Amino acid sequence: MDRSVSDTTAKSRVMPAHDGSTSGKPDDATRRAIADSLARARLARAPIDPISAHHPDLTVDDAYAIQLSQIATRKGEGRRILGHKIGLTSAAMRRQLGVGEPDYGHLLDDMLFGEADPIALGEFIAPRAEPEIAFVLKRPLAGPGVDASEARAAIDYAVPAIEIIDSRIRDWKIGLVDTVADNASSGGYVLGSRRTRIDSIDLRLAGCVLTRGGSVVGTGAGGAVLGSPLDALVWLANAVGRHGVSLEPGHVVLSGAVCAAVPIVAGDTVTATFATLGSVTARFTP
Repeated sequence: MDRSVSDTTAKSRVMPAHDGSTSGKPDDATRRAIADSLARARLARAPIDPISAHHPDLTVDDAYAIQLSQIATRKGEGRRILGHKIGLTSAAMRRQLGVGEPDYGHLLDDMLFGEADPIALGEFIAPRAEPEIAFVLKRPLAGPGVDASEARAAIDYAVPAIEIIDSRIRDWKIGLVDTVADNASSGGYVLGSRRTRIDSIDLRLAGCVLTRGGSVVGTGAGGAVLGSPLDALVWLANAVGRHGVSLEPGHVVLSGAVCAAVPIVAGDTVTATFATLGSVTARFTP
């Protein structure tokens, strides 16, 4: 897959995410301009000012429209959707942003790294790593009305995962509409190789130890994710269902971080070890 970084000419074209207007309901042209600014920031690895600062009237629905516009463009460029990620599963983070529910973003094929792959930090702006429980689905899951039993039946297996979150917004100064528009601050992800059926596992009790360079930098358990990663999957299926979207067989769902994300630098090796689920490692290079 092509992971090339745009040249300095592209960097010089990155502009603030606004069209000169600071008030009034955003129209299609404004949403398109914001989407284009985020796309340029991603390609040039050059962050932009917070969208919400220039567009205080931007709604969450507007932000999802901006996200979907970028995904449509990337699909037109040949990228494939491999699944979804759930963000803001931490109650503390939702309180900080003043929101009552999580958000979601899309996982594309160029975001997936293997455990043996060196992950070049130059592909990101301000990356952080967080441990998650990932699900791979075996049947479609479409809201509204999805419950826990239906969600569990749709899961083929679970694997440990490390999500690399990143923000095209300068210095992570994000509000809800900023992160939603920015594909839920997604960057990349690594999946472990051990596949576990979840029929007899209480995922709320699946403890995790996160290490960086061999030192423990975080601990948590599945219960930190909306009470259970399974509940996070239920939320996602119903949330995307409101937009007429179904979760598809074979798709990956990153259910949310079980502990706080940690910054990463070149040379770091980050490992997430989950009870009953195994471990996953991400290796970062310049």
